[in-house]
Amino acid sequence: MKESKTTNPELIQLISLLKKESREKQAGIWLDIAEYLSKSRSQRVAVNLSKINRNTKRADTVVVPGKILGSGSIDHAVTVASFGASEKAKAKLVAAKAKYISIPELLTKNPKGSNIKIIQ
Repeated sequence: MKESKTTNPELIQLISLLKKESREKQAGIWLDIAEYLSKSRSQRVAVNLSKINRNTKRADTVVVPGKILGSGSIDHAVTVASFGASEKAKAKLVAAKAKYISIPELLTKNPKGSNIKIIQ
């Protein structure tokens, strides 16, 4: 059976950046996120806002190694980083005064990866 690999150049660049930072900073969380993002599209993570709401507290930092979907609601302010998010999810995050950032932005703000939760 043929092994599927991503052809999205933006995703390939992000995966290599995460692996490089993991080696340089000895932060295993970035390698874990790179492995989740390396999966085929059908196996990649898609998380609803309701799951983020259940598994976080106010002011938490969360990484979704995939896409955030807009189903459900969020009632507290968190910082969420992901590879992608639906427009509905972004609007609900703004309404809840939560911050949505990209994974590379989070990588520059927190290179060691401390106090970050991975939600899958």
